[in-house]
Amino acid sequence: MQVFVGQPTNSRLAEGAAPPNLRTLPAPVEVPITPDPSLGGRQFAFLLVDKFSMFSLAAAIDTFRSANRLLGRDFYGWTTVSADGDAVMASNGLPLKIDYSVADIPPVDILFVSVGLTTEFPGKSKVLSALRSWGRRGGKLGALSVGSYLLAEAGQLDGYRCTIHWENRAGFMERFPEIECTGNVYEIDRKRYTCAGGTTSIDLMLEIVRTDFGPNLANSVANQFQHERIRSAGDRQRVGPERDLTGKSEKLKKIVELMADNLDEPYSAVELAKSAGLSVRQVERLFLRHLNMTPGRYYMRLRLERARELLRQTNMPILDVAIATGFTSHSYFAQSYRLQFGRPPSEERRTTY
Repeated sequence: MQVFVGQPTNSRLAEGAAPPNLRTLPAPVEVPITPDPSLGGRQFAFLLVDKFSMFSLAAAIDTFRSANRLLGRDFYGWTTVSADGDAVMASNGLPLKIDYSVADIPPVDILFVSVGLTTEFPGKSKVLSALRSWGRRGGKLGALSVGSYLLAEAGQLDGYRCTIHWENRAGFMERFPEIECTGNVYEIDRKRYTCAGGTTSIDLMLEIVRTDFGPNLANSVANQFQHERIRSAGDRQRVGPERDLTGKSEKLKKIVELMADNLDEPYSAVELAKSAGLSVRQVERLFLRHLNMTPGRYYMRLRLERARELLRQTNMPILDVAIATGFTSHSYFAQSYRLQFGRPPSEERRTTY
């Protein structure tokens, strides 16, 4: 099976005549928009590599497709690119037809890189060279999920703020310590557009739509996808073992974020309590009520999860991983790791994912 993604070609729709097989569909919801007549349209390119995330790509492209439908014209266009112009296999096993090679990328507003399960793939040198060339010419670059890693390898995030999927953030920060990599859902810093992938691709593209046409169209597109809330660049990704802290105490979330941002030099119980304007006892009750564990146990889980990420994503010596997650004793780290995950750190390092 082959999936085809390319520029929209619904010119008849733009003229008000729907194709025969779509005549029974309801008309697009009207949105009170007064577009600038000088805006003739925008084009985006998605540079895909082997095992890229199909979901992240589809979320990004369908946001623009839906915006076009609501606008009643093809304002947004897109094209696909690979190292040699050959079809690329997504991480779910589906091949994707490609429009251009990196040597023949047409003029576009933003060149997005989409990466999934691995940052090593055939034609990588060509891709990095193309990204460097694009950056030297002052072009705008973006990344979906782990695509930020390739932008960083190409030197295109130096001096820029970015984000990446939470699962890869620890390894990214160790590999590129000079780059500011936030834990936010997306980041827009001048000519760099990065997001954490998945549904955050929708949020990033909705911000582009909002900038072009205002909040009414962005909200209408979000409604089409049952996207409950458009997240801003300031919204954080998952910050701990409890994947969703929605509806929890704001003071609890503040303490958890402080923990997540300080794993190498853990805060004391007194410091954590002071940061939220609470007593140590009040913090303990807060964690027990909402997370069913003590603050110390929760903090330990955060540190050990970060250690597992580093063991899986980097070649750091185990002792360095221990130090990077706040352990001063190799033996205590190994013991704590085994208790949490049922295997020693050395065995984790030998496992391939």
